[in-house]
Amino acid sequence: MITRLAVRSLAAHPVRTAVLAAGFGVGVAVMAILLGVAEIVLEQSRAPALAGGGDVVIRLSPQVPARLVLAGTLQADALRPRVAAASPSHRAALYLTHQGRSTRVAARGGIPSLEQAIGDDETAAVAAWRDGPDDVAWVQDTPDRVLRQIDRFHAVPTDTEWSSSWAEWLYFNGRAAAGRLYLTFLVGPVLEGPSTALRAGPSTALRAGPSTALGAGLRAADVRLQLDRGGEVESFGERVSISEADVQRAPDLTIGASSVRLDGLQYRIHLDLPGENGRRVRGDLVLDASPGRLVPPIEIAGARGWRTGYVVPVMDGALHGTLTVDDEPMAFDGGRGYHDHNWGFWEGVSWQWGQVQQGDLSFLYGRIFPPPTAADVARIPGLVGVVGPDGPLGFATNVTITETDDGRGQPVAIAIRARSAALDVDMAFDVESIVTTPAGGAVVSGLDFIQLRGTYRVTGRVGGRTLALTAPGSAETFRGRDARPR
Repeated sequence: MITRLAVRSLAAHPVRTAVLAAGFGVGVAVMAILLGVAEIVLEQSRAPALAGGGDVVIRLSPQVPARLVLAGTLQADALRPRVAAASPSHRAALYLTHQGRSTRVAARGGIPSLEQAIGDDETAAVAAWRDGPDDVAWVQDTPDRVLRQIDRFHAVPTDTEWSSSWAEWLYFNGRAAAGRLYLTFLVGPVLEGPSTALRAGPSTALRAGPSTALGAGLRAADVRLQLDRGGEVESFGERVSISEADVQRAPDLTIGASSVRLDGLQYRIHLDLPGENGRRVRGDLVLDASPGRLVPPIEIAGARGWRTGYVVPVMDGALHGTLTVDDEPMAFDGGRGYHDHNWGFWEGVSWQWGQVQQGDLSFLYGRIFPPPTAADVARIPGLVGVVGPDGPLGFATNVTITETDDGRGQPVAIAIRARSAALDVDMAFDVESIVTTPAGGAVVSGLDFIQLRGTYRVTGRVGGRTLALTAPGSAETFRGRDARPR
């Protein structure tokens, strides 16, 4: 009925109907032309030539360090042969002041030698456009220099109420046919005097106790190793004090008779540690890093100067070497390894964390629970990240982490769910072995620190890839009377 009335109304006034139809047609055509022109203008505004030369423009958010892209991701094996020249640039608004008047101008800064290498017409013919000292530092950046920069140790903040709980550590884990290893080189706060009590740091499973060679102005330092062979875990460790000068050489770090050295893109680890059962472990390991296969530094700041930070210099790398326990060798040649680095204030802090690798994919999840006086726990999300053969594939902060306990309060399974535009992943972790550090031996008062080994089952999608894999991995969590709800 409505259609019949509309047709008869239009037929009753043919001239008006023709004008109306023509008007609509012209309007639609003009709109289509404007949309097409706008798209062309937008594409041209992003053209590399307008940005100052080159063939491709990569735009980064302020949170992404350009150095990690230039000397990291773009140096990955799949991309390095395709990059002829690369140059960072930055745009900002400046104000020209003259005779009491200010004029806003748009400014773009870059590195002269790199701008000229990509064919920037504006700077190529300017003789005065030459690299300064800061430019030279950028030009000389290489993957190994970037690795050393992100893996450096930080100065201890001394103007906060949290200063006495500062700790920073290098953590490694690895797996091979012979078994698994979990290793921590940890440096604590500045010691106030010979009687200062040491408190063990997270991820070390250390117990509080007397130290050797303590002295005022030094830093508490620990090395802890766990070897897992067929579910049988054996622990080794040493605790000493070291000078601030030694700490600031990190990631080149020597604690007692053990050490870590970053040589190019290789972490060379020497171990000589006594065990809890009277045995001793000695040996050397090498972990290979890869450009781009890392998680950039992340730092969270809270009230009254509280802070914590995390970086993963090696999400997945080849592992080599042999450790010998008394006369029993444990070979890691052909194995795979992982390395992260943590720093911050740890009193009253707990967390959930896990990591797994298979093939060319590496998965990482975590969530930190700060002291309630430092930050609102509900406002700090979890994180899941996935790194592929040439760098990050996706991450999500829309994350839920659910832990399932047995009747004795011990975790038996963990479910992780992550959703974002680039990532849709479910991870199920079945616990196979547990190492517990009782309350008093960990930083968090009243909480047991739980280290877990087991198997992950990962399904979903990331970066256009469908996921369906099963692999061994590790996890960490806490239990105790003060544990936060999961």
